[in-house]
This record gives sequence, structure tokens and C-alpha cells, in this order.
Amino acid sequence: MSTPTPADPLSQLRIDRSQGARKPRRKRWPWVVGGLVVVIAGLAVMSMNRPVEVQAAVARDAADPANASLLDASGFIVARRIATVSSKTTGRVREVLIEEGQRVEAGQVLATLDPIDADAQRALADAQLAASQSQIAQVEAQLVEAEASARRLSSLVKDKLVSRQQYDQAVAQRDALRASLVSARRGADVAGRQRDVAAIGVDNTIVRAPFAGVITAKAAQPGEIVSPISAGGGFTRTGIGTIVDMDSLEIEVDVNEAYIGRVKPGMPVEAVLNAYPDWKIPAEVIAIIPAADRSKATVKVRIALKLRDAKIVPDMGVRVSFLEKAVPGAPKPTGVWVPSRSIRLAEGETAAKATRGTVFAIDGDKAQAREVALGEARDSDRRITSGLKAGERIVDDASKIQDGQRVVVADPKAKAAK
Repeated sequence: MSTPTPADPLSQLRIDRSQGARKPRRKRWPWVVGGLVVVIAGLAVMSMNRPVEVQAAVARDAADPANASLLDASGFIVARRIATVSSKTTGRVREVLIEEGQRVEAGQVLATLDPIDADAQRALADAQLAASQSQIAQVEAQLVEAEASARRLSSLVKDKLVSRQQYDQAVAQRDALRASLVSARRGADVAGRQRDVAAIGVDNTIVRAPFAGVITAKAAQPGEIVSPISAGGGFTRTGIGTIVDMDSLEIEVDVNEAYIGRVKPGMPVEAVLNAYPDWKIPAEVIAIIPAADRSKATVKVRIALKLRDAKIVPDMGVRVSFLEKAVPGAPKPTGVWVPSRSIRLAEGETAAKATRGTVFAIDGDKAQAREVALGEARDSDRRITSGLKAGERIVDDASKIQDGQRVVVADPKAKAAK
């Protein structure tokens, strides 16, 4: 038996590749891609099933007179008769008899000024009138004597018992006293007129209401100086208070000049105060003021309120709807009114030319696409002639909703509270 060579141990360490071929390595990327597709599809399904919070709009019956608005505009309550009451003369306030919210009648005393100066002027005028009247009495007595003397000398001069010169002197004295009496009476008349002026000055220290109304501002206090004109420096008041005739309240709104052609005098109007959004006040267009505001491109419209209430006060914000006058025998409009933003138009189609569109009716917790026929536009609304019934709820904004998507209708009051 032969002994192994030194190379034999190395030969034993070699790998025998002849025993079988190596198994190929599996490729894993198709499984990764497939997994990602499944995840994306799952997320898409979840996003479709996740409810979206939306605002709901209710389709309004076009035949309902309350929905016959041709145009909406905003404005304010204004008073046609409003005055800041002041004294006619400068003086110190002695007493103020008004408070904010107080109802006053025409001629009612609102305040009084210190009458010392005016009383002194009236006392002086009274004294001057008394002096004039005393002078009249004196001249009248002298005239009586002069007339008697002239008559006596007239008979004596005929008998030539007195000279003609004495008689002429008596006549001249009588005529002079007659002229003095006329002058004295005129002086007394002037003194009387001066007394009347002084009395007016005293009356001017009493501030009265020029008309019936409600006090909205109290501007002066006892001890302050008031004047009908500004004295400068900020130490002199120019008014006692502000009075508003609540019966003269009306609405002024600015209407875009592009829509002013829709407004006519006598047109019925429905007004809603910002402070009382659920209170609809009947009103009527008084006039369209024939002047435009170039900076705002608007025209001012005056509107009369047909209802008087203590809750309506000046400078309140108000939104008005100009209603279409009902024409006897005219056919009633058909369809419903909805916000224009709740209608989705076909891609590339404009609102002016579109006759068809899509709204998303709220059916339970889902938004269902519904094709509708479109009518005319009015302000921010558009009429749907077919495809939707009055009272149905639709998604208010159709720009971010898909057919069949789950929705949750948000409470507008809760959202406003947040």
C-alpha cells in the first residue's frame, strides 16, 4: 500500500462542483410593487369612505314670492331728521334735562343756560321803555296846554285883543309839541322792540327740542360753556345733545351700477337686519339718487321701511333683497333657486353659455351627482328648471366633492360660534 503524497491534503479541501448545480436566487421586486399597489388602493378606498364636512344649501321654490329676489345689496339704517341741538348764544350751562334714550317732544326743554347777562339786558330794555313812555306822557301834557292856549288866542286875535305875533308863537309851540310827541312815541316803539330783543335773548338761554324724537347723545354737563360756533381749543361745547326722529328712519344701500337697471321706484323690498337675521322687514324703494360713486362704481338707493319698531336704530347694518313685482295673470316661474357655486359645469364651459350642469344632492351620508337644466342667473344664485325639487338639500360648494363621496353636513351656527 502506497503512502499519500504531501499534495493530497490540499486536494481534499477542494469543493466538488460536480455534485449538483447551484439553485437560482428568487427575485423579490414584483412582490414589493404588488404590495404598494394594494396599499395605495386601500388608501384610496379609505379616502372615499372618509366623510367630508360640507355646507348644505336648500333648493328654494322659484314660485314662492319670498324667493323672487332680483338683486341683493347691503346698506345701513339712516335717519332723515337728525340734529345736534345747541343754544343760539354762548353761555354757561346751568341745567341739563336729558339722558340718552329719552323720548322728547317738540318744544320740550332740554337744557338751560345761566341767564344773568340776558336778564340784565332785558332789565335795561325795560328801563328804557319806561323812560320813553314817561317822556310821552310829559309831551302829551304840554301839548294839551299848548293846544288850549292856541285856541284861546285864536278867538282873541280875531277881536284884536292880542297881537298876531303872540298867536303865531302859540301855534308854533303847539306844532313843536306835536312833533315831539310823534318822536317820543317812535322812541317808545324802538324801546319796546329792544325789550322784545332782550326777551328773545333770555329765551335763547333755554334750549328746546326742534322736533319729537329720541336723544341718542348727551354732549354737555352743567358748568360747561356752550356756543353755537366752535371757539377752538376744545374747551367750548358746540351742542347740548343729539336728537333723532325715529319716524324718519329709512335704508340707504349702494347698488353696483351694473345692476342699477333692475331697481325701480316703488319696487317691493325685503330687509334683514344684521342684528336680527331671522326678522324679515317689508320695505319699498323710495328713489334712486341720481349720482354715482366713481370710486366704488355704485349708485345709492333710498328704501322706506313699512314697519316701525324700537329695535330698529340708526347706523344698523342691513341686507336687502329687491323683489320682483307680481304681474296679474303672469305665469308663475318654475324650478328652484340654488347658489351658483353649488353647480359644477363641464370643463371648458362658461356660466353664461351653460345650459346643463351637475349638482350633488345629499342622500343620507353620501353626495349623489345629479344632472340638471340651468336657467337664468340672478346675483349669486341660479335657477334650475329641471332635475331638482324644492326643499332638496345639495352640497353648497361643488368644487371639492365627488360622486358617491361620504359627507357630513356642518352646522353653520356651531361653525360661527367657533
